[in-house]
Amino acid sequence: MPELPEVEVTRRGLLQDLPGARVQRLWSSGLPLRATVSLPRLRRHLQGEQLSTVDRRAKYLLFRFASGTICSMHLGMTGKISLLRQQEPRHKHDHLELQFDNGVIMRFNDARRFGAVALWPAKTAEECERIFSSREGLEPLGTDFTARALMQLAAGRRAPVKSFLMNGRLIAGIGNIYANEILFAAGVHPQRAAGSLSLADWDRVTSATAQILQEAISAGGSTIADFLGISGHPGYFQLQLKVYGRTDAVCSQCNSRVERLVSGGRSTWFCPQCQPLNKGR
Repeated sequence: MPELPEVEVTRRGLLQDLPGARVQRLWSSGLPLRATVSLPRLRRHLQGEQLSTVDRRAKYLLFRFASGTICSMHLGMTGKISLLRQQEPRHKHDHLELQFDNGVIMRFNDARRFGAVALWPAKTAEECERIFSSREGLEPLGTDFTARALMQLAAGRRAPVKSFLMNGRLIAGIGNIYANEILFAAGVHPQRAAGSLSLADWDRVTSATAQILQEAISAGGSTIADFLGISGHPGYFQLQLKVYGRTDAVCSQCNSRVERLVSGGRSTWFCPQCQPLNKGR
């Protein structure tokens, strides 16, 4: 599933061509996604509208139009957006297409159809966005993402710190790949109770989060299976992964063996030497 870096990479790619352009035509496959907006409704609210910008909240893209209307998109597990310079044959799993007056065509492709599209008309967009945003956690790259804020959120929680980082209602956009890498960089065992971490532990976690996510964005995200950027090229951060998916590989820091366990139903990788269970680094 695309995580925060992959969604941010997609957003930045869209910003190169779409702001200021107007929607000329829309097309939909008519097949249901996890959340779908009918083609007539899309046309009623987006036809002829000028796109102002594209923002990101958690793993969602927010297409903001000059009228105040907002179209929200989630890539799901296999979704990807591409920009085309000319009309090309549609592929089997293309589900939404917007053609703009600058000649650019935006297509949303999603093989498993777990993606989501929502439309917030101008009259209700502000309230819809407020409700939506209130359900999402702290932005890991935002100014509110501090060691003290995380320590307060984690106070009294016995859940593993990895599950805590992946809880979207607490922290937005961190999935399995980056939770593994962040905790390795911070020297924190993934199964430590979130409430047991000290302020110094959280300081390492926040610093590692900013570093790992920014490096992933710079590398175009991680392509483990399906993710492709706007240009159709994969990301390359998977080449820099230190523990994720590296069972029995030699740790890059201490030459111990990377281990795998299952936590919260998800595969989890860590170095037992660099990430001791009972104490911080």
